[in-house]
Amino acid sequence: MNKKIIQIAQNVLQIEADSILSLKNEINENFCTVVNHIKNCQGKIIITGIGKSGHIARKIASTFSSTGTAAFFMHPAESSHGDLGLISKNDLIIALSYGGGAVELFSIIHFAKQNNIFLIAITGKNQSHLGKSADLILNVKVEKEADPLNLAPTASSTAMLAMGDALAMAVMDQKNFRTQDFAKFHPAGTLGLRLRKIKDIMRKDDAIPFLLPTTSMKEILTQMTCFSVRGAAGIIDSDKKLIGIITDGDIRRFLEKNDQPFQAQAHHIMTKNPKTIDASELVENALLVMEQFKIQVLIVLDKASMAPSTPVGMVAYQDLLTAT
Repeated sequence: MNKKIIQIAQNVLQIEADSILSLKNEINENFCTVVNHIKNCQGKIIITGIGKSGHIARKIASTFSSTGTAAFFMHPAESSHGDLGLISKNDLIIALSYGGGAVELFSIIHFAKQNNIFLIAITGKNQSHLGKSADLILNVKVEKEADPLNLAPTASSTAMLAMGDALAMAVMDQKNFRTQDFAKFHPAGTLGLRLRKIKDIMRKDDAIPFLLPTTSMKEILTQMTCFSVRGAAGIIDSDKKLIGIITDGDIRRFLEKNDQPFQAQAHHIMTKNPKTIDASELVENALLVMEQFKIQVLIVLDKASMAPSTPVGMVAYQDLLTAT
């Protein structure tokens, strides 16, 4: 074990952690004013920076966009070659520069002042050109960088990123941005799936079998292999109300206990009062129920409808795994 490597890594984490925690002192009335300006902005949020600050600016812009605030990154070098035309008077600019003297930002700063566009600075040097030009400042000053030479942007860039996250989350809360809104901006991947509603992904209509309690064993087996949701069938009464479910497991257990199983009907085999989920619930909740009760299928009801006990669909655990 190389103790020097471990020591350097631990020092980096400690310095960066301390730098983030020191920002708590900057979360004050000034911070609230910045949040309100962003919340009430009638246009877009333009976020800019160069070098490491530019990378952080891109991430902050992405975070704002995915949490309900229209934002985009503008490269300062491109701004003076036509991109300034993308900025309107209703927009707001957030400029990142720890030292505050990046010459690449000067054209954007000048444009903002010339056109009375609100400018927020995230910097560690309040008396810098950026700091003096800004309408509001979020100070991210750190005691020292985390690298052994105290030169490379490490603690300072981490502080910028943390402040950007704090800002975006505060704005998100003030806009009352909720889970269902988040799902609209994240439709892909595991996260997107988990935040979608059951009604958006459930199998329905001719894709699922719903059988009467008098259905024969032969017909049950036929139906359970013919539909897209295989290995399960819902059992409904003459009024189409849900009264049970039959799964592969129910059939195996019934076969083990009965000498003449093929004389049975659905009501002999089914599990009564099966677990269900409402069509308006999130997929994430369906996963929790399936994992809690160790089941593979949930029958979907629409409790807001005129027939809340009538199944409207079915969702299978394997479908969720495949989709993610």
